[in-house]
Amino acid sequence: MNLLTIMVVASLLALILTILSFWLPNMNPDQEKLSPYECGFDPLGTARLPFSLRFFLVAILFLLFDLEIALLLPLPWGDQLPSPLKTFTCASAILVLLTLGLIYEWLQGGLEWAE
Repeated sequence: MNLLTIMVVASLLALILTILSFWLPNMNPDQEKLSPYECGFDPLGTARLPFSLRFFLVAILFLLFDLEIALLLPLPWGDQLPSPLKTFTCASAILVLLTLGLIYEWLQGGLEWAE
């Protein structure tokens, strides 16, 4: 009896809210509401705008380093594995590789925004 009452009340509430949603909305669309939103860019212009290659390089580097950091997230649970020394050795190797990659990009000037 309780379950049936809850199901009927929930169904009636859903039906009432659905019917109200058709009656209550504001039906006065204007020019701004009808135009597509493109994050401040003109949606009617060309999609082939030039962009900075430096920005693209920094974005790719961010994704690579962020992915390597995501590999280290399960590290605190690594001491519960059968061989925690092997886990921490692999994690240290990832950190060394990450540090060497950062040093390489720094020396190559990949992190410099202005030339």
